[in-house]
Amino acid sequence: MISVRQPFSLETERMTLRELSPADADFFYKLNADPEVMRYTGDAPFASEEEARSFLSGYDAYERFGMGRWAMVAKDDGRLLGWCGLKTDAESGEVDLGFRLFRRKWGLGYASEAAEACLAWGHRQAGLPRILGRVMVGNIASVRVLEKIGMTRIGPGTCGGEQAILFESLLSIP
Repeated sequence: MISVRQPFSLETERMTLRELSPADADFFYKLNADPEVMRYTGDAPFASEEEARSFLSGYDAYERFGMGRWAMVAKDDGRLLGWCGLKTDAESGEVDLGFRLFRRKWGLGYASEAAEACLAWGHRQAGLPRILGRVMVGNIASVRVLEKIGMTRIGPGTCGGEQAILFESLLSIP
């Protein structure tokens, strides 16, 4: 019998998190085109919508690791807010929680809501014993998000080749 992988979907109070697809290229391109959004990421923006589509077409994290970065879709109007999710480093096997939102959605609690849901899913459904968070030095808002969702600051690290603050969340077994 052939097994077909079911697409990922996770619900929070105000949003649905779902897998990214090449159809999201316009959103992905526009999100990464904002210099303030990209300021603390270490990533370069896409040169075009087609480059974003190509990236999304080749994004195989869902098949390889059973998780990845997920589109954050507002329940009230269906608009894309940004992305949040768990990324597995292919070499070390470490899992990292990350998020990126359109600037107009900053400060409204969406990052915390999505990050908390992803963290809980990672521990409870995926059984991950340890999830990391890396925040570039100076990114106070993202530090607050990780602290708010209960991650513990464990020291200095790197993110995109830059100095960062390293956080972790450990699976607690009741």
